[in-house]
Parts: sequence; C-alpha cells; structure tokens
Amino acid sequence: MASRLKEKYINEVIPALMERFQYKNVMEVPKLEKIVINIGLGEAKDNPKALESAVNELSLITGQKPIVTKAKKSVSNFKIRQGMNVGVKVTLRGEKMYDFLDKLMNISLPRVRDFRGVNPSSFDGRGNYALGIKEQLIFPEIDYDKVDSIRGMDIVIVTTAETDEEAKVFLELMGMPFRK
Repeated sequence: MASRLKEKYINEVIPALMERFQYKNVMEVPKLEKIVINIGLGEAKDNPKALESAVNELSLITGQKPIVTKAKKSVSNFKIRQGMNVGVKVTLRGEKMYDFLDKLMNISLPRVRDFRGVNPSSFDGRGNYALGIKEQLIFPEIDYDKVDSIRGMDIVIVTTAETDEEAKVFLELMGMPFRK
C-alpha cells in the first residue's frame, strides 16, 4: 500500500505542477529523490555514550539504522583527529522517505514551540531544501525521559527540480508549511 503522501503526489501534485509549469512530459515533473538526516556530534570525542544514544534516537525516528560519519581531516582547534567519529546520518529513499516527510510536515513540525512555518529561502539553487531542527524531542517516537541531551539535526530534502522556484511550489503542494 502506497503512503498517503505518495498518493497525494500522484493524484494532486503532478497535475497541478504540469499545469503551472507547462511540462510536456510527466517525467519532467519534480519528485523526491532522497532525504538525508544528519546529526553532528561534537561531544562524541569526549563522550562515546552520546554517539550510541544518537544512533538509537535516529533509528527510532527514521526506522532505519544510521551510519556513523567520521572526520575527513584533523582540526586542531576542535581537538579532532582524522577518522574520529563526529556524527551520524541516514539516507531515506522510497516508501520510508515519503512516510518520514509526511510525519515531519504533519506531526513533528507543528510541535515546535512558536512555530510559524519553515524558512522559504533555504533552497540551495539546485532545487534541494535544507532544514535545521533544534531538538529531537518534536518527534513522537522519542521518549522524553530517556533523552540524555538535546540534539539538533539537519534534514536535506533532495528533489529532481531544476530551479528553486519549482522545488518551492512542489514542496508547498506536498504540504510543507512555509513561513509567509
């Protein structure tokens, strides 16, 4: 069974985008490619437990086991050596990607304090959208009592859109709550 968001994409978003941008072929319509969720852990060098709990929390949120990212090069100011664990990330594709985006837009983002919408200018020029979240507690899977420290995360939504304008209209039609 296809997810709710994918059905919405097929039944509502594709026809609306075809009409708006005058695409000649359905294959030109922007679609979701992947969603990358990343948690940077500066404290992982002093506290190996932090890495473990970040892995557990991210796998709860996404339903997929994250990979541990390592430092590409040494940075003496941050006391980091090449190859040290510095974060965790997960790349979602297919059904899990649609389920995560649906949950993010409809359940998690409205739980943010004083939420007025996401920044409409966080596109990268190639139709991808980046979003930063200050705390992982907005996700319903996270048990507030088991959290050892509050961590933020970066979420990058990669689309096949050619321009930022196409990507913005696409994400708006999908239900992303942009700030006015």
